[in-house]
Amino acid sequence: MNVVVLADTHAPRRWRSCPSAVAAHLRHADLILHAGDVCTADVLTELAEYAPVKAVLGNNDGPDVAAWGAPEHLEFEIEGLRIAMVHDSGRKQGRLARMRRRFPAAELVVFGHSHIPLDENDGDLRIFNPGSPTDRRRQPHGTLGLLDIRDGRLVNAEIVPVT
Repeated sequence: MNVVVLADTHAPRRWRSCPSAVAAHLRHADLILHAGDVCTADVLTELAEYAPVKAVLGNNDGPDVAAWGAPEHLEFEIEGLRIAMVHDSGRKQGRLARMRRRFPAAELVVFGHSHIPLDENDGDLRIFNPGSPTDRRRQPHGTLGLLDIRDGRLVNAEIVPVT
């Protein structure tokens, strides 16, 4: 299963419509995960034209995003891989241990908020922030995440530049 991971798109200020470099990845997606700060549910509707979407609420998301169906956090499985999603994972220090405590069943936690791409793994838990495709802040590029999940295993995870 090919999963595209997004966060912090910040529409309409940063995302007026899907950027072509992002759309190139979405065309191959079996599932899209959005880790919050969509800012308008129209983005989720647009993403759903490519593949099914799972999203969580970010601190800048309003009632329309909640009405679309985005909760504060999610826990689910993809082909047997246990995944959790939340927008804000808290401070950098102690993040991996904190996510393990908050989501003890998860093998992968997807989050956003910082706009800083991160892929960290301690052998039991992987935490993954795709960065932002549209609001790179102090990062050299806007980014998104790609996950390859097969037979209950995360075969590959990568963060790719889209700007």
